[in-house]
Amino acid sequence: MNNKKKIAVAIGIMCMLLTSAILIQLTTIKEATKVVGTTYAAQQLKDEVLRWKDSYENLYEELEKARIDLELTRQEATTENERGKELEEELSKANKLLGLTEVTGTGVIITLSDNNEITTKDSELELNPSNLIVHDGDIRGIVNELNNAGAEAISINGQRVVGTTAITCSGTVITINGVKLNSPFEIKAIGSPENLFIARPGGYIEYIQNRGVNVDIKKSNEVVVPKYSGTMTTPKYMKTVK
Repeated sequence: MNNKKKIAVAIGIMCMLLTSAILIQLTTIKEATKVVGTTYAAQQLKDEVLRWKDSYENLYEELEKARIDLELTRQEATTENERGKELEEELSKANKLLGLTEVTGTGVIITLSDNNEITTKDSELELNPSNLIVHDGDIRGIVNELNNAGAEAISINGQRVVGTTAITCSGTVITINGVKLNSPFEIKAIGSPENLFIARPGGYIEYIQNRGVNVDIKKSNEVVVPKYSGTMTTPKYMKTVK
């Protein structure tokens, strides 16, 4: 082999080696670029995850704060609701005691009426016409006895008896709560029927019966006493003690 051929072979081998080196370098660069790209994408994804994590934690804190505020509001509303129920019960009780509510219960019904029929059996009575009619004092006497016997509510011909009720007489007409009423007078009282059944010896019922007034008294398991229909006056001189 002459020198020219040797040189040509050497150059060919060098070209092959150079081409191989270039291919290897290109492959290496491609793989490196791929790895770098993957690493960059992974870093981007990691950063995005961290951003979402921070956002989630902030939202969670806000949600937890809102939950606590809601629970406090619910507790306050429950407390207010319970207090409202207590006030409503107290108001209802006060209205009952003041006579501002219609009530029902066991008790007695007493009917008083003028005696317009004088017969021979009345000969023992002092024939004084005034003794045979119902007076305002008679009604007050029976109301007092009923109160002393524990009556919780009293009405007379539909007029509720309250602390300011006035029972007065003008001629043959009796005025109760400013309303003029005539005989017969139906007195309803709620309480223990046994205690309120005041037709006992020495009582006011016996007194007016002996006078000649017609009296009917009976126990009842369902006495209805209406509410006070008048106007409650506002105190002018009474003040709360501090």
